[in-house]
Amino acid sequence: MRMEKAGKWITFLSVALTAAITAAILFLVFSKGLSTFIVNDGSVKEFLTGKEWNPAKVSELGKPVIGALPFLIGSLAVTGISAVICAPIAIGAAIFMSEISRKAGKKIMQPVIELLVGIPSVVYGFIGLSVVVPILREVFPGSGFGIAAGTIVLSVMILPTVTSLSLDAIQSVPRSQREASLALGSTRWQMIYRVVLKTAKPGLMMAVIFGMARAFGEALAVQMVIGNASIIPHSLFEPASTLTSILTMGMGYTVMGQVENNALWSLALVLLLMSLFFTLAVRMIGKGRTS
Repeated sequence: MRMEKAGKWITFLSVALTAAITAAILFLVFSKGLSTFIVNDGSVKEFLTGKEWNPAKVSELGKPVIGALPFLIGSLAVTGISAVICAPIAIGAAIFMSEISRKAGKKIMQPVIELLVGIPSVVYGFIGLSVVVPILREVFPGSGFGIAAGTIVLSVMILPTVTSLSLDAIQSVPRSQREASLALGSTRWQMIYRVVLKTAKPGLMMAVIFGMARAFGEALAVQMVIGNASIIPHSLFEPASTLTSILTMGMGYTVMGQVENNALWSLALVLLLMSLFFTLAVRMIGKGRTS
């Protein structure tokens, strides 16, 4: 009885501590992020649509210049394009490991995926800086830094996540459906396309969304290759910035409570809201999958 009560209390305290930490983080980010608009009289419209970022400067209306549109565009562009590039490769690798050659998948592909997961972000960024950026500089006009370089690095970074989740989704398809399709005369590729992929579609969508969430919050690797220019790029090969790159560069050079620091917290609030959006999207897809 004592052990049972102790186990219940330990479980309860663990859940309570997790909930308290989560609530504290949400409160901190929301309170600091909203201070830009409540305390410093910043404009939400200017924040979402403005093109100039200089919180220390005051506009003609007496409001801080906090145009975050270039960073929003940079983050969405890098995340979206990397997902478009990564998804077909990851799903194709998952199909190969599950439906084409399971032995080769376990012996070759699985160790490669596990290796990619274990590589630190700074290593990806350094490889991008040393390999991807010079290649882009030679092939395309410009310095090589930009959304294209960030997209290539992020595509490789999220590939293991999307591949692993896609593999789980494909393997969850009942074997009876495969056998029924083959019994009706379908070829293996017809069975994969018309049965396996269609049945696993919600799980594959969840895998891609998880990958996008991973890409949207990545900071160090992207910062090293994107160029960190606070402007709206007109091509994929021009320097740009993301929300995370501006945060990592500016947070150590601001004073807590000042408008510059509060503006960075507002960017962090946007990141948090996007993370919540990705989480809700995954949960909605999961509910539709189980219903």
